[in-house]
Amino acid sequence: MTFDELGLSPAILAAVDGLGYETPTPIQEQSIPLIVAGRDVVGAAQTGTGKTAAFALPLMQRIGVGDGVPLALVITPTRELAAQIERVASEVGKHTGQRVAVVVGGVKYPPQVARIKAGIDVLVATPGRLIDLKERGDVDLSKIQILVLDEADRMVDMGFWPSVRRILSFIPTKRQNLLFSATLTEEITQLVGRMLTDPAYVEVARAGTTADNVEQAILPVEQSQKPHLLAALIRERGADRILVFTRTKARADLVKMILSKDGFKVMVMHADRSQSEREQALERFRSGEIDVLVATDIIARGIDISDIDHVVNYDVPENPEDYVHRIGRTARAGASGFALTLLGPDEISQFREIEYMLGTLLPIYDLPGFPYREGRIVPFGSRPVKKVQRSVFGGRVMRRGPRRR
Repeated sequence: MTFDELGLSPAILAAVDGLGYETPTPIQEQSIPLIVAGRDVVGAAQTGTGKTAAFALPLMQRIGVGDGVPLALVITPTRELAAQIERVASEVGKHTGQRVAVVVGGVKYPPQVARIKAGIDVLVATPGRLIDLKERGDVDLSKIQILVLDEADRMVDMGFWPSVRRILSFIPTKRQNLLFSATLTEEITQLVGRMLTDPAYVEVARAGTTADNVEQAILPVEQSQKPHLLAALIRERGADRILVFTRTKARADLVKMILSKDGFKVMVMHADRSQSEREQALERFRSGEIDVLVATDIIARGIDISDIDHVVNYDVPENPEDYVHRIGRTARAGASGFALTLLGPDEISQFREIEYMLGTLLPIYDLPGFPYREGRIVPFGSRPVKKVQRSVFGGRVMRRGPRRR
């Protein structure tokens, strides 16, 4: 199927060309006609599958151009995701004449108010800043026709749902609702039942699904050797763009310092960095000025870069679903990629939960020539799984231990 067959207007199709899209992804192919038809839609797909365009293109076609009071509201959990949505919507606006504004925390308040007062059609917001604007009387939400909740599961995880419920009280009850998420948890399903009217469900990947073209492996190592193994791994792989995830901001700063001392061009992104610093880090990473970007989970879903070839989990994420979101940063739009996890002995049980969710034992990879400490723990499978992935990494067969019975 082509975008021409999805019921999009000539202006929107011109924006599709401007965005460089050639053929719709499954989530776009299934969602766009339903949204154009006015249905409430619940869309679920793994990261990197085109969810932003799946709602932004038909949304902007439906609302048209108004009188300056926003007609569509997109709520998203992070500043990076808001910026990603703005890029798509602004490109559409070049062809339709529609105006888009983004309001997020961590940015000066007056310029955002000025942008709203100048007149907009689409408002993209994080929950806290939107509530501030409404309470101060600086935004009119009385004409909202379409509401989008983007990354709904992440908003629940981050504790934003009370704020979202409050925002719902600000907008008309008669509206079209679109909810997009990487996963459809039981909690999200319950929320859908209270919010949406006869929604159409579009689920193109079950929870815990990762892209087939991401080659995954674990590297068992003592915690004290992780910094040295990471540096050696980056040198061995020779990749242009490596995204490293840590569990905490302090660990991200530590990794950045260590890699910088080893001569790598590296920047860090986490919640303590200003919006301008985070945007600068993303842009320099996207342009190839830096080799490595170190980030925490809070911004994992807001990194919109199509050609990341390696994701390294310096720490195992606490939530198994965060593993899927992390490695979804590579192998986007059909490309291939690698996802490597440095596995400390105290993280084995956490990683077993990830493997259980994935339904596979991931292969073990040892970096040739690295001086692993004697006595390190190398985990082997200890439970039945749905399938066993057999893989070749970097031209070498990855070593795997025998399954215990």
